[in-house]
Amino acid sequence: MLGSIIDSRHKRWITMTLRHRLTGRRKLTISIAAGAAAIALGLGGYAVANSGSSNAASGSAHAAKVVPFHRGQPGPSEVVGQVPAGWSAGTGTIVTGAAAEQAKAAAVASYPGGTVNRVVLLSNGDYNVHIIAVSWPHHVFVSKEGKVIGAE
Repeated sequence: MLGSIIDSRHKRWITMTLRHRLTGRRKLTISIAAGAAAIALGLGGYAVANSGSSNAASGSAHAAKVVPFHRGQPGPSEVVGQVPAGWSAGTGTIVTGAAAEQAKAAAVASYPGGTVNRVVLLSNGDYNVHIIAVSWPHHVFVSKEGKVIGAE
C-alpha cells in the first residue's frame, strides 16, 4: 500500500511538472509572437509615414507648404491668401459633381499631400476644400472660377 501511495504521489508530481513546463513554453511562444507582431506593426507604420515625405520632396514646389499630421501635436495656425469674409468652420453646404471636382483638383494641385474628405459651397459662391491627414492646411479656399485664393 505504501508503494501505491508513493507511486500516485510520484505520478502527480510528474504530471504537475510537465504541465508547468508546457504552460511556460506556451507563454514564451505567445510573448515572442506578440513581440514580433509589435515590431512588424512599428516597421509598417514607419514605412507608411516615410512614404509620404519622399512623395512631397519629389512633388511640385507647393508640396513644402503641407505640414504632416502628428498625433498629439497642435498644427500651426497660419492663414495664407484670402479667407472669405464671414467664413467660419462648419458653415456652407457639402457639394459633389463637376464644380466640386474642379475645386478639389485646384486645392490638391496647390497643396498636395493630404486627403480631401469634402468640398463645401460657401454662401458667397466660393468653395472650402476640407483636407485631412495633414496639420496644415486644413481648409483650402477656391474661387468660383476654380483658382486657389487662400488656405487656413
